[in-house]
Amino acid sequence: MEKLIECVLEAGNLFREGYDSVKEIHHKGIVDLVTQYDVEVENLLKESISKLLPEHTIIGEESADEHMRANKAVYIDPIDGTTNFVHKIPFCAISVGVWEDGRPVAGVVYNPILNELFYAKRSQGARLNGKKIAVSTTADLQQSLLATGFPYTKVEKGRDFRWVVETMENLLPHTQDIRRLGSAAIDLCYVANGTFDAFYECNLKPWDVAAAILIVEEAGGRISDHCSGPYRLGDPIIVASNGRNHDALIEKLAPYKE
Repeated sequence: MEKLIECVLEAGNLFREGYDSVKEIHHKGIVDLVTQYDVEVENLLKESISKLLPEHTIIGEESADEHMRANKAVYIDPIDGTTNFVHKIPFCAISVGVWEDGRPVAGVVYNPILNELFYAKRSQGARLNGKKIAVSTTADLQQSLLATGFPYTKVEKGRDFRWVVETMENLLPHTQDIRRLGSAAIDLCYVANGTFDAFYECNLKPWDVAAAILIVEEAGGRISDHCSGPYRLGDPIIVASNGRNHDALIEKLAPYKE
């Protein structure tokens, strides 16, 4: 775990350099951005982590087929929240999740800009900058502060767009409020440390959530799909909570027909 964290902290230096620099910006989609630092941070992590975990397949956002699966895998998102990174909004992070036999065994999420290092190892709890963290105790959905995000597919105004709008209409009057920070990894970690009481989003990729899922679970939280079943990487919707308001949140989600 310590060596994995060292790899991420080293990559954080390059991340921080890029945040303060002029960036080369390209488009992977209509609104989906990528910079040279996404690629450089990922390459640095792939090199160091492949030496640390040679039996694991490295699956990075900028270099791998999103449908790749392996019994032993490391999922890397070099900059989760690239749009924030480009606009110098400090909610962006490196996310590294280690999975074995379909389960997360270690996760690190590091925001070099705010100096927030979240990490967890299975059965050993979750920590922020070395201090153990836990989810909130809020049980009433009406008193719960939620987080969410909007998928890049929103521009198509199709199923995902309609689901986001309908769910927001269903949920917003029945919550304390809803925040949208622009980084799923950070949103999930903020559920883990009790800043948010719950989080939901559709159409996330494995590298967006692979690290933070374990951090939430090890902090005492609950992860599921939109039907309260087990969440599997690549499922259309993820729901995370402190566990106390989970069922009430699920009830307010709009139907999602695949």
